[in-house]
Amino acid sequence: MGRPANLYAFQSIDEELAPNLRKYVLEQQNEALKRHGVFRVAVSGGSLPKTLAKALLAESSGEGDKVEFEKWEVFYADERCVPLDHEDSNHKLVKEELLDKIPSEMGQPKVYPIDEQYIDNEQEMADQYEKTLVSIFAARDSVKLPLFDLILLGCGPDGHTCSLFPDHPLLRETDAWVLSIADSPKPPAKRITLSLPVVLHGAKIGFVATGGGKQEVLKKIFETEEGSKLPCGLINAGAGDKVSWFCDTPAVENVGFPRRGSVI
Repeated sequence: MGRPANLYAFQSIDEELAPNLRKYVLEQQNEALKRHGVFRVAVSGGSLPKTLAKALLAESSGEGDKVEFEKWEVFYADERCVPLDHEDSNHKLVKEELLDKIPSEMGQPKVYPIDEQYIDNEQEMADQYEKTLVSIFAARDSVKLPLFDLILLGCGPDGHTCSLFPDHPLLRETDAWVLSIADSPKPPAKRITLSLPVVLHGAKIGFVATGGGKQEVLKKIFETEEGSKLPCGLINAGAGDKVSWFCDTPAVENVGFPRRGSVI
């Protein structure tokens, strides 16, 4: 049995969670830049981009605390089959909450959104996004899975993450890197998502889950057999201490799982 996921809980999102998330992200950035000179990150939507912006756009405190955006490559852990300027687009959300707010002197990341010409065909869109990953992460036949330096995710009230939903057949997919879904229980129905094996293969996986509305599902994920079979629970089980959860106190109230103090 490997070591379990790390659970961090903070009283304040702005004053405690965001600075700790920053330290965590920059540790992964600095490690990645030492390894291969580029930082490859996959992000999801929801409330994550707003919290991420609070963390990353804060003033640098000095050496080792510099966000080197010009060396970042940003991918989407999942995306909806809608135009990039549509309200449901994760790219639009990340762009408005984070990318558009990056001062020019901080540099600009290279971002890989979906190709809008495929929005009417979710399978084709998934195939095309997988081809993009193959072109970046090496030839498909030489790399079984792409290795993201960091995957940043949220957790839905039903325990879903990316566009991997509870009890969905996509959870059993073992080969594809990017999957299409046409029957998402949460609208819009058509989406693409990284597969579970790709997420589990990430060098590090960070979840951000805040607010009292997450308490019930987090209690289930961290305490019950049933919760361990939810998508977020499967990631905890499959990736162990490569996973870190950044939560506020209301989200983990009454969650009986050992918490770590802080990253800082």
